[in-house]
Amino acid sequence: MQEQYRTVAREGVHEIEINRSRFLCALGPVATEQEAQDFVARVRKEHPAATHNCFAYVIGADAAVQKASDDGEPGGTAGVPMLQMLLRRDVRYAVAVVTRYYGGVKLGAGGLIRAYGGAVGEALDALGTVTRQRFRLATVTVDHQRAGKVENDLRATGREVRDVRYGEAVTIEVGLPDSEVDAFRAWLADATAGTAELELGGEAYGDV
Repeated sequence: MQEQYRTVAREGVHEIEINRSRFLCALGPVATEQEAQDFVARVRKEHPAATHNCFAYVIGADAAVQKASDDGEPGGTAGVPMLQMLLRRDVRYAVAVVTRYYGGVKLGAGGLIRAYGGAVGEALDALGTVTRQRFRLATVTVDHQRAGKVENDLRATGREVRDVRYGEAVTIEVGLPDSEVDAFRAWLADATAGTAELELGGEAYGDV
């Protein structure tokens, strides 16, 4: 698995104009291919009169799923440059739809490639990206007496506290980079006089 990946910070639309053609790039973070397809369908519905609605998306931290569509533009001049821009910027779990309203001036293949790729690049700059880091999920079980201090210390040191549950004991779920598991185990034993339990779970991604 990838240690980290970048994705779009938020959903949004950025517009550029080239030789009287309007290019509107809708960009959004998506978790699955189905979400990406739903996003594309939604944008198409919003712009039924557009000349083209070209799209590209990348799903998976390792970019396992990649799709692109020229939607009637000459082959390889729209979807592929959009996809290449997402990949070049290391953006994953993201979808881009560039809606074009033709302005009457032909751009030629090179012009189209620059326009579609550029629209995605500018949209990424405008909306921003966030980095997500791979974490090992770990569950700390600690008595009520020590739980408050442990939770405060975790947050104070920038740990990602994902969940806190109160029962007979308190369980705190945290995200840890793999490289820090041993050090964390030692810190926890020290902080709770050896009374806390640490159970390692699966892996997930969280914001850095």
